[in-house]
Amino acid sequence: MAGNAPEKRRQRRFLPEGSSLHKLSAIATLVVLVIAFSFTSPAFLSVNNGLTILLQTSVIGLLAIGLTMVIITGGIDLSVGSILALAGVVAGLTIKMGLPVVPAMGLGVLTGAACGFVNGMVIAKMRITPFVATLGMMLIARGIALQLTGAAPISRLGDAFGVLGNGALFRIVEMQANGFPKVIFPGVPYPAILLFVMAVLGWYLLQKRQIGRHIFSVGSNEEAARLSGVNVDRTKIWAYTASGALAGLAGMVLMSRLVTVQPNEGVMYELDAIAASVIGGASLMGGVGSISGSMIGAFIIGVLRNGLNMAGTSAFIQMIIIGIVVIAAVYIDQIRNKN
Repeated sequence: MAGNAPEKRRQRRFLPEGSSLHKLSAIATLVVLVIAFSFTSPAFLSVNNGLTILLQTSVIGLLAIGLTMVIITGGIDLSVGSILALAGVVAGLTIKMGLPVVPAMGLGVLTGAACGFVNGMVIAKMRITPFVATLGMMLIARGIALQLTGAAPISRLGDAFGVLGNGALFRIVEMQANGFPKVIFPGVPYPAILLFVMAVLGWYLLQKRQIGRHIFSVGSNEEAARLSGVNVDRTKIWAYTASGALAGLAGMVLMSRLVTVQPNEGVMYELDAIAASVIGGASLMGGVGSISGSMIGAFIIGVLRNGLNMAGTSAFIQMIIIGIVVIAAVYIDQIRNKN
């Protein structure tokens, strides 16, 4: 009986939807946070603040989708924040060179995918541990972004560049008698719609397609996956490429919101995205995770940061609180894996 214990743990980890109990506890945590912060500030439950949370969460959510896939394989990606910045720099520079906004943003996303592909190749073919490989890419991507721009922001990119980050669907604006516009309905922000579309696509790939089954099997037991015919190297490369592409897309959203490319943006974003995935039920041991859980985790991080800001909490205290939340989430994950 004792000899079957590791196998039982592996079988429990090979659950595509992760732990329903963990997901329910994450939802309960989110509800408690919303209720608690509604008492600290009367403006917390306002429509405008809700839209602010959506915008703030969209970038972390996009990063968390890619990181969830990587974490399920048993890996980690520390480079997404730097890739985000590099993708924005590539888009900004090509726009300055005369390329239209949409192709330039597409090139930015491709830059992110290329960085992710390199991560996957280094990990799968050179057998470098994911922590070291992505740490190296974090430094390389940030260094390239700073070198290309001289650490200076890229501005005057045109109104079209700001549409993705600041536009909204169904926005209703009425011109007043004094000639100034009045927003009747702020609409649904484009970043929130993009996050929803990417989350549904990520869920579909993980739950309904062969690549999703391969990702879970690699994270559950890599050797068993290899023996059963899964191309482990290709699966890892795919996961890291997807993570890089989503980091590039997140870079387009963030830089578009700022309407300026900042090569220093994205610092520590990878930690928020990892925290969102783990809080949402992804196991750092691999084999467990879900896109829906990671989205809940992303909103927990978003609500926590927004609520603390509105309560006047300093940025330093916020870092301490987020750190405690991450440690608690990982501790819960360890307890879950022991059972």
